[in-house]
Amino acid sequence: MLRTLLASGGGDAGRLAAVLRRAPLLTEALRVARGVDAPDWLLNAGAIRDAVWDAAHGRPPAVPRDIDLGFFDPADLTPGRDAAVEAALRAAAPHLPWEAKNQAAVHRWYPRVFGAEVPPFRSTAEAVATFPETASCVGVRLLADDDLLVVAPYGLGDLLACVCRHNPARVPPAFYERRVAEKRWGARWPRMRYIAPAGALG
Repeated sequence: MLRTLLASGGGDAGRLAAVLRRAPLLTEALRVARGVDAPDWLLNAGAIRDAVWDAAHGRPPAVPRDIDLGFFDPADLTPGRDAAVEAALRAAAPHLPWEAKNQAAVHRWYPRVFGAEVPPFRSTAEAVATFPETASCVGVRLLADDDLLVVAPYGLGDLLACVCRHNPARVPPAFYERRVAEKRWGARWPRMRYIAPAGALG
């Protein structure tokens, strides 16, 4: 299982970095996030997946619907901490669709939103490992030397190959199936290979 990689090492992390460096808005977002420097920050999830899958279909990167920045600050679990980080990001790049979430506080609101108690995370990387699809379980951080740190708890194979696979770490199969259907990813990316979750009726 791959955990943390540097793009300068080549391989799949280098391939991911090459795609992201050809996506101007994501490149800008990484530089802005580095400047704001929230603790243990990672750009993650949909914006990364979408850029990679657009590239796999020979398309220029679409404008992201949102740019998710996860960070980890156990010293302040209030919604105001999210708002402060998001405000700093918007001040630096108001044209980007930022969403900032303190992953140290997820266990406080998750039961209210999703109806299930969950333990606290210990890092942003641990939070990334619970996203609904393995292809979305990827986070990146631009380092001071412009190398790219890549957090990929399940590797980058599914992301780079346009494979949509359920991650059972947190969400149930029904949630995953409903999410994929509602977002109509198959229509947007016809080369995407959807894998039904274990136990699904076919």
